Amino acid sequence: MEFLVGTKFNFLGHRRGAFILSLALIVAGVISLIAHGGPKLGIDFRGGILIQVQFENPIQAQDIRDALSEVGFGDAEIQHFGGEREAIIRVGEGAGDATDEILAALADKAPDNPAEVRRVELVGPKVGRELRATATRAILFALVLILIYISIRFEFKFAVGAVAALVHDVLITLGVFSLAGLEVTLPVIAALLTIVGYSLNDTIVIYDRIREDRRKMYGKSFVDIVNTSLNESLSRTVVTSVTTLMVVACLFVFGGEVIRDFAFALMIGVIVGTYSSLYVASPLVVEWQIHGEARRRRR
Repeated sequence: MEFLVGTKFNFLGHRRGAFILSLALIVAGVISLIAHGGPKLGIDFRGGILIQVQFENPIQAQDIRDALSEVGFGDAEIQHFGGEREAIIRVGEGAGDATDEILAALADKAPDNPAEVRRVELVGPKVGRELRATATRAILFALVLILIYISIRFEFKFAVGAVAALVHDVLITLGVFSLAGLEVTLPVIAALLTIVGYSLNDTIVIYDRIREDRRKMYGKSFVDIVNTSLNESLSRTVVTSVTTLMVVACLFVFGGEVIRDFAFALMIGVIVGTYSSLYVASPLVVEWQIHGEARRRRR
């Protein structure tokens, strides 16, 4: 499917504008994270209880909140799930296993609209803190190993460009989640690690082509070599991204509420990962090379 043959897009000619765009997106996400006191962590990480209930008849979220307020859970998060008859109730740390108490309150408030429990997730505060620390270590450990691997396989400047692109992808995805008010749960962490793998795979393919073209295009400037490599691998990049997006979009639309945040994170990650492979990872290597050559000339 080499449908983009002989293209001569000047990717590196727009690298400064791309850097400004990336920085603006990251800053917007960081400001949102600071304003919200960090990522909106799910039950997995902050501890608490999640109850999914199905009512016989449609019910308003405010009616559920009124019922929970009477038993001391007025700060619970309530979200309709697949229609007006189903709802997810999230009660934060310190609630313990309050399932029976919550169901009794709902029955008292709406005796003619019985509720059936579909799912209960209970995570203690200590477990939540351990999961949070483990998830952070998993991402950092992956980035360190990637830095070592690419330094060995290519050069250190390639490793820095790849890791910078991966951090860029993760930060933008977390920023979008913060701006959208979505929770960061264990499936979302799995999606972030998947994004790291996806973006890295795309970047490595481009780096391989750059290494090949440096041998074939001896005497050409490094900027021309990288631009040529990006154009030569463009078909592969586009085909991989589009086909992956098709699958993830199907998961997002038809997969149901349980995996919707996971699929949404992957959608953002695939788009941002493709962009970073073209406009972050390789351009950073070019900037490193240009500044290195300038230092050598001065010496």
